[in-house]
Amino acid sequence: MSVPEYKLLDGHTIPQLAFGSGTAFYKKDASQAVLSAIKANYTHIDAAQMYLNEESVGEAIAQSGVPREKLFVNTKIYKLEPGQTITESLKGSLEKLKLTYVNLFLIHSPISFEAPGQLEEVWKEMEAVKDAGLVRSIGVSNFRIRDLERVLRVAKYKPVVNQIEFHPYVQKQLLPLLKLQEENSILTESFGGMIPITLKADGPVTPVLQEIAKKIGGTEGQVLLKWQEQKGIVDVTTTTKDERLKEYLGAYFLRKLSDVDMKAIDDAGAKLHFRRYARHMEEL
Repeated sequence: MSVPEYKLLDGHTIPQLAFGSGTAFYKKDASQAVLSAIKANYTHIDAAQMYLNEESVGEAIAQSGVPREKLFVNTKIYKLEPGQTITESLKGSLEKLKLTYVNLFLIHSPISFEAPGQLEEVWKEMEAVKDAGLVRSIGVSNFRIRDLERVLRVAKYKPVVNQIEFHPYVQKQLLPLLKLQEENSILTESFGGMIPITLKADGPVTPVLQEIAKKIGGTEGQVLLKWQEQKGIVDVTTTTKDERLKEYLGAYFLRKLSDVDMKAIDDAGAKLHFRRYARHMEEL
């Protein structure tokens, strides 16, 4: 079974599972890891200017030999240099990635553009690079309700996704944001989805994952992936290990989680609030 694709509100599609070039690869050469992911049949590659390794991601894409149209590549802009435009910044990323376009271009964080009117102007520039064909789709990352509302008030094109930290330990807090996104057909794209087993293994979700994993013949990580998939979440994960690449792809061969299992994970997650990244998201 292959990785499912979700339809974006602008008509394009996005693979549900992405390989991320951040976290362990921050400021490091990610070429071998990305190449391994592509060879393992990952078709969605998540990059960012902030990770300071777009060149190595581009090298891996070039070395893979996979036709461009078979890959979904996204990158993100974190901030602009004085006098720099979004177009100029994006063209710099495209040069590093060795691409003529990216499938998805995100504003990495609203924090860089919080001055009155600045976020709105930046979004207009994002729309301009879409119109110019330099990107297929545009979206945002780490946006709170207030940030999304600012963009939605002026948008010709709504953001197709909001990439945020999403796992059982933040879901309860994020419900109002998720509701706004659903009302506007904005997909949630998750990073940090494995946090319940990598950074909070002593939390209340762990025994629930263990029980479900035994029942369906999978791993705790695969259960978390199924949980996100069945919620319609795009999942950005990463690893330095080939066996993990296979494990994550193997989640799609497992049967669906039952409604009871899904609720058990939700309920366990609601017992604890734990966030690792983007502290500004605590104030939606």
